[in-house]
This record gives sequence, C-alpha cells and structure tokens, in this order.
Amino acid sequence: TVLMCRGKAMQDFKGPDCRFVNFKKGEAVYVYYKLIGKSTELWAGSVGSDFGYFPKDLLEINHNYSSEELELPTDVSLICY
Repeated sequence: TVLMCRGKAMQDFKGPDCRFVNFKKGEAVYVYYKLIGKSTELWAGSVGSDFGYFPKDLLEINHNYSSEELELPTDVSLICY
C-alpha cells in the first residue's frame, strides 16, 4: 500500500457503517486509494488507526506523497465485524 496524499477534513463526517472512517473537521486524513467506477466520489484512507472510505469532497489536500495512482474497482465489498 502506497500513501498517496494527506489532507485536512473540511467538516465532520460520520459514515453509514463500519466500512467508512469517521473524522472531525480539521483532522489529518491520509489517502491510500482513489476509487473508480460506480463510487468515484469515495476515497479510502486513515485517520489515526482507523481505516475506511470517505467522500473525497470533504478533504482539502495538503501534501502529495506519490504521483502514482492505484485504481481499484469499487465492486469489491468489505465485511463489517
């Protein structure tokens, strides 16, 4: 997994289920995947030790770590425990 970029949350976000990462406005969010396909509005990343999806529009990018982009199909579903 390659860290793509880091950003700052522009507002609070609470995901609908465990596949999503929650964050508060101003928190640092690290992006690992930019999803393509049906859910192009979603990116995947981490806040602290939590990992999950979040709407890309809620993130203001502060720093790019990699110019290489990894595209993943969005038909892969994660299981909540």
